[in-house]
Amino acid sequence: MKETAIASAIPYIMPHRYDAMNMATEYADMEALRGYIHRKRREGVRISYMALILAAYYKAYLENPKINRFIMNKHIYQRNHFCVSFVMLKTRADGTPDETTLKVFFEPEDDVVSINDKIEAVIAQNSEAAHDNATDKFANFMFSVPLLPSIVVGLARLMDRWGILPRFIIDLSPFHTSLFITNLASINMTSIYHHTYEFGTTSVFLCMGKPTGNYLSGEYRQKLMPLAAVTDERICSGVEYARFWQSFNRYLRHPELTESGAEDNYKETTA
Repeated sequence: MKETAIASAIPYIMPHRYDAMNMATEYADMEALRGYIHRKRREGVRISYMALILAAYYKAYLENPKINRFIMNKHIYQRNHFCVSFVMLKTRADGTPDETTLKVFFEPEDDVVSINDKIEAVIAQNSEAAHDNATDKFANFMFSVPLLPSIVVGLARLMDRWGILPRFIIDLSPFHTSLFITNLASINMTSIYHHTYEFGTTSVFLCMGKPTGNYLSGEYRQKLMPLAAVTDERICSGVEYARFWQSFNRYLRHPELTESGAEDNYKETTA
């Protein structure tokens, strides 16, 4: 679909991702999420909170595909895939804490169960203290040679800007992703507005914070999980963003809709 003149001009007016960062907080009702997770557990299926939130996000994206766009070299691009990056905490063999960044690709047929399975599989694969994934190995090699980091990163930035970055680097890079998510609730921290990166193609960064009391739809709830979002406003219009967040919130209120086919039998009863 051809962009309007205004939409095409915005990347020239705001050429950097940090120029175009918008910040907002949505809230997930923990009672609805916990109830669904417990029901699935009774069926013998274990679902994590992060998998459920990612499934809600992914389903909302399928209804609103422009959320999966990015800006590069002042042009708007639509991805032909969907992936999510996140940081995993692990412990080294000597007991010191460490982090590694993982990236998972979703397919159109994925639902909350398959998304949970993919996340668990990649976490299990990278949980071993002695294990380094391809991204870790590349970083370890690069920083082992003096001056090489400056040369490699500088060259990568230039190639990224002109769209000629090799595919293997894009596949390794957590910064080339549809969504970057962090779960600060897992370390008992509140949500933060995490910047999107100027390097790469991250247009949305979502942060899960520890549950707190707040108002939702005019009613005070004891347990709401804050979801702090930082978005690149250039990828779609305010109306399209609004439609996406409405879809996202619908799936959070009705987690059963993240199962394949469930949305076909559901009719929203409120405007």
